[in-house]
Amino acid sequence: MLKAKGYQLVFNPFKRKLSAEEVSTLIEEYRPIGMIAGVEPLNRGAFIKTKELKAISRCGIGLDSVDLEAAKEFSIKVTNTPDAPTIAVAELTLGMILSLLRKIHISDSGIRKGKWTRPYGSLLHGKTIGIIGCGRIGSYLAKLLHTFGCKVLGCDQVCKIEENFTLVDAESILKKSDIVSLHIPYSETTHHFINSNRISMMKDGAYLINAARGGLVDESALYEALTTRKLAGAAIDSFEEEPYSGNLRNLDNILMTGHIGSYAKESRIMMEMEAVENLLSALKSTGENQ
Repeated sequence: MLKAKGYQLVFNPFKRKLSAEEVSTLIEEYRPIGMIAGVEPLNRGAFIKTKELKAISRCGIGLDSVDLEAAKEFSIKVTNTPDAPTIAVAELTLGMILSLLRKIHISDSGIRKGKWTRPYGSLLHGKTIGIIGCGRIGSYLAKLLHTFGCKVLGCDQVCKIEENFTLVDAESILKKSDIVSLHIPYSETTHHFINSNRISMMKDGAYLINAARGGLVDESALYEALTTRKLAGAAIDSFEEEPYSGNLRNLDNILMTGHIGSYAKESRIMMEMEAVENLLSALKSTGENQ
């Protein structure tokens, strides 16, 4: 699509998440007018390297990796793809919940070590699930959970429509839920939203799921809660530092995945197509030609 419009393409030469310094170096070298961005840090230090950059198209939902104030100052239009990952992230969250409750990952790990591991698990049916953040993903997850016969509670500052869940405040969710799932954006105000204080509010033996953003959970507090069995288990898809190499890896009551929420082929294709369309539209609106 981009080539058809006559644009020259430069690909990430490192084939991994870029550091802020690497972003700045590449921007200074190639002086792009547009970027399709992952989760690399895009900040004032990068923007000041060029006057040519007019548009950043995030392939994904979160915009916490982009300094939006600086982008506005430099007249850089920023877009994201909020719709495409919805089903993929919601389905992964549901898969995590089922795996934790039935201890699928523990049985699998035991068999691989030569043990016939058959742990007792629990049903999802009849459980109270608390969803913190009832936007696209949280609402779709509530729809999936509704079919399992769950009682679903939701908390959201913006959402006013209760469909497949009952709106309550965050404190009620923490106190009443057997499973708490996070689906809120990351920001300075939500940094370590789940901390030792909020974990203390949760039911003994509850489960925590984070398939949203790294930094929402205080990983040290989570480690303590899992070690003492205050929480029966947790499933984490995004971490404060990635790749993750912390001590949560030593626990058997946590399920960890490598930020794969949107990593379903159908979802990725949709995201990337939408990111390109957003970029082309943004460049057109700024009057930029190839």
